[in-house]
Amino acid sequence: MSESLEQSFVKQLKENQNIVHKICRLYTVDSDSHNDLFQEITIQLWKAFPKFRGEAKFSTWAYRVALNTAITLYRKNTRSISTSSFENHKFFIAQEDYNPEEEEKLKLMYKAIHQLNDIDKALVFMYLEDKDYQEIAETLGISEVNARVKMNRIKTKLIKILNP
Repeated sequence: MSESLEQSFVKQLKENQNIVHKICRLYTVDSDSHNDLFQEITIQLWKAFPKFRGEAKFSTWAYRVALNTAITLYRKNTRSISTSSFENHKFFIAQEDYNPEEEEKLKLMYKAIHQLNDIDKALVFMYLEDKDYQEIAETLGISEVNARVKMNRIKTKLIKILNP
């Protein structure tokens, strides 16, 4: 592979690595699993990069590859993934912004999101990242209407989980 291809990939990955980290956080619960998944997603992105035609934004393409990799690995390793209690995670919020009630609501929301299936988690993640339904649909390989319908159903599901 040419040096320029490698340089282009590294540049794009550096600019968009937060996407990969956020997906890793969504599908893992400890730093070792996070690092392993990040490495695997990076490998898959690199393998697929020569086929990236630039028809979509790199970030959209990276979302798709990263989500597919995470979901595939999650399904393969469901029995061997180690998990930790949600309460073990700490939220670091600047002192002036700290609100214990808000932090508790966030914990409950993430706990509810972790109960969703793989695709629903991905959709919620992108929705919370302020992605429009067109980009969500393109990334997940579904229609825009389907993305909207799924999101409404997920909202209803989360409300039921949070208010039994």
